[in-house]
Amino acid sequence: MKYTYACKKVSLNDSIKDYAEKKISKLDKYFRDDTTAAVTFAVEKDHLCTVEITIRGGGTLLRAQTEAPDGDMRGAIDAAVGYIERQILKNKTRLAKRLRSEGFPAPAPADDFEVAEEKEFNIVRTKRFSVKPMSAEEAILQMNLLDHDFFVFRSSEDDSLCIVYQRKNGGYGLIVTDEEE
Repeated sequence: MKYTYACKKVSLNDSIKDYAEKKISKLDKYFRDDTTAAVTFAVEKDHLCTVEITIRGGGTLLRAQTEAPDGDMRGAIDAAVGYIERQILKNKTRLAKRLRSEGFPAPAPADDFEVAEEKEFNIVRTKRFSVKPMSAEEAILQMNLLDHDFFVFRSSEDDSLCIVYQRKNGGYGLIVTDEEE
């Protein structure tokens, strides 16, 4: 597994990075050699440590963000790795074939907006991602692994752009786009 590190508002020594590598390497058994892990360390107000781990490999994107109080960066790392491992084990049978196929990163969640009066819309973040073909079931699995409310994908059946989403009353929804003629 290849590792990349980013630090926000904190400078860390190599022992924390080595600790993160040691803990994340326990997940190697689930992935191929071309897997990458991006680890972001941050310290918020009141010494609240935040660790975000994003693992890309075998067509799957797994992400965990955890917090720990009082500068306990190792505790935040343990919690994030534990969360990712629980997600893998929870979806073990479905992931068995996914970890050996291609995937793509998920989009950013949509921002809330006011309906009362039309204001100037400020786009504060733009994300780009490749959209690869998959089934609706695979897209729902990917959405759940990322803990997002929706997921954009291209249908493997007819190559149309689709969106799966979680409905408030339970279950999932599927939006399929049509080509204009």
